Amino acid sequence: MSIIPKPVGLFFHKMASPPHFYRFTGRLIPWLSWIFLILVVVGLYGGLVLAPADYQQGDSFRIIYIHVPSAWMSLFVYVVMAVAGGIGLVWRIKLAEIVAISSASVGAAFTFIALVTGSLWGKPMWGTWWVWDARLTSELILLFLYLGVIGLYGAIDDKRTASRAVAILALVGVVNIPIIHYSVEWWNTLHQGPTVSKMDKPSIHISMLWPMLVMAVAFKLYYVIAMLQRARTELVIRERNSQWVKTLLESI
Repeated sequence: MSIIPKPVGLFFHKMASPPHFYRFTGRLIPWLSWIFLILVVVGLYGGLVLAPADYQQGDSFRIIYIHVPSAWMSLFVYVVMAVAGGIGLVWRIKLAEIVAISSASVGAAFTFIALVTGSLWGKPMWGTWWVWDARLTSELILLFLYLGVIGLYGAIDDKRTASRAVAILALVGVVNIPIIHYSVEWWNTLHQGPTVSKMDKPSIHISMLWPMLVMAVAFKLYYVIAMLQRARTELVIRERNSQWVKTLLESI
């Protein structure tokens, strides 16, 4: 007897169908986009207007409302990419392969934003744009992993073979994720320690915390939107000789 409820199993079975995935995501993206815009406006207003200035850093701390969610997403997206790549590698599910490669460029963008905003914050706080800190260095390696996945996929003409290659690279690179997360605890680094995920309670006031959490949800929605848009394009390219794609193109 299956432990997965029948409606849930039926939903995922349908989502594995390229035509159904394309139609469903086409209806879903506009709704997600509106929710994303609302959350971004609320989060930025809360962080840039309502939140008080930090007693040590002043208003320069407000960059955390972009930097911290971007850093969180750089790790989250990589894990999703590796899991989707692993599913595609083991079960040969085409949509899993597409989700994996469609996540790579979005994750690379989040990682780049995290590094740039971290440097902008580091200059007034540390007196330098960059230090070979454990957290910064491992985050830079994460960016190279994303770029390696993108470059490897583009270098192989057979996209099923390319998907298997990038899945292996992504799975190997997962070892870097716990290194990034625990680097400030394992080594003596300049980077600030955890303030939100502490076991007792966050060491950040609620007036500063809630806008950051709203922005984190907004960034997750942006990832889903951007990934689905890229996945739809990749799916049409791969399925260009299928009847449903020909019918779709004729209806445009």
